[in-house]
Amino acid sequence: MSTTQNERLRGLLEPLVHAKDLDLEEIELSRAGRRGLLRVIVDSDEGVELDACAELSRVISEKLDETDVMGQGEYVLEVSSPGADRPLTQHRHYERAIGRLVKLQLSPEAGGGELVTRILAVDEDGLDTEVPGVKGRKATARRVGFAEIVKARVEIEFNRKDKKEEEA
Repeated sequence: MSTTQNERLRGLLEPLVHAKDLDLEEIELSRAGRRGLLRVIVDSDEGVELDACAELSRVISEKLDETDVMGQGEYVLEVSSPGADRPLTQHRHYERAIGRLVKLQLSPEAGGGELVTRILAVDEDGLDTEVPGVKGRKATARRVGFAEIVKARVEIEFNRKDKKEEEA
């Protein structure tokens, strides 16, 4: 997708997304056979429900029909929330991941390698985390600065009790 088209799409869609109290995370335009595929990824602090995606899809579709930003060709519109394996790239992504287990790829200056840790708190400089103990050892606290992080992604936990179960 050309930068100009990306900018036009973002300028057109961002107000519609914000009007639904959502964040516009990503716009992807690709080919799906003879048709174009416009994928709009949205999120919020509370997550995104299917009904909100469906309503936003209708609003976006109407707006795109009023403009020429997609050109004359056929396209498919998808509006969805980010997948569980989406990279953490912005400050708000880390804030939304508080309490979650994440895999961090560390910079060579920070020792390199991967670190699997739970985010406890986020501030403007980095993360306060807890590295889970292995083989009966206790978890250890670790501070990780944003400058030390090359990549970050939430790890899926299948056996973790949620907070309500832990409090019961």
